[in-house]
Amino acid sequence: MVASQTRIETDRLVLRTPELGDAAAIYQGINDFDVVRMLSRAPWPYLPDHADAYVARCQTADPSRDRPLAIVHREHGLIGMTGFHSDEGELFPEVGYWLARDHWGQGYATEAANAALLWAREGWGRRAIRAGHFVENQASGRVLVKAGMLYTGVVMPRQCEARGEAVPSREMIWLA
Repeated sequence: MVASQTRIETDRLVLRTPELGDAAAIYQGINDFDVVRMLSRAPWPYLPDHADAYVARCQTADPSRDRPLAIVHREHGLIGMTGFHSDEGELFPEVGYWLARDHWGQGYATEAANAALLWAREGWGRRAIRAGHFVENQASGRVLVKAGMLYTGVVMPRQCEARGEAVPSREMIWLA
C-alpha cells in the first residue's frame, strides 16, 4: 500500500507527506535528546537508520489510520514533523509533533497544529482527535490548547522510549 499524498499550506509552512529524501533533515532535527525526551516513540540515541526506517514506513502508511506530515518552512526547509496515528482499537487518531530546537518558540508548532486539525476535520473527515503531552512539557500543552484541544482531566503514564520509562502524560481531546 502506498500512502496517500497530503499537502496543507499556511502562510509560513507546508505540511506534506514525507518523501524519501527527507530522512537526513529529519535526523538533523530530531537528533537532540531535548527533542526526543518529550516524545513517546522516538529512541535515544536517534540514528540515521531510524530516520530512514521512519520515512520508509511513512511511504506505506494506511491513510485511513495514519497521516505523517513533514513540517516544511518555506525558507528553512524541513523543521519538524506532525501527523496523526491510530493504534489498533482506539476510537480516535492521536496527533503528535516535534520541532527542531532552532525553531522552538516562534509559533510554528501552533501554526502546524491548527492547520493539521483543520485538515483532519475538512479533508480527512475526523470528528475527534486525541493528544497527550508529558506533564513537564508545558510548552506543548500551550500549543495544543491554542489549537483547540481540551484537557480531559486524565493524567496517565506513557512510555517514553528515549528515557526508557513511563512518564506522566496529560491527555487531551479535540472535537470538530
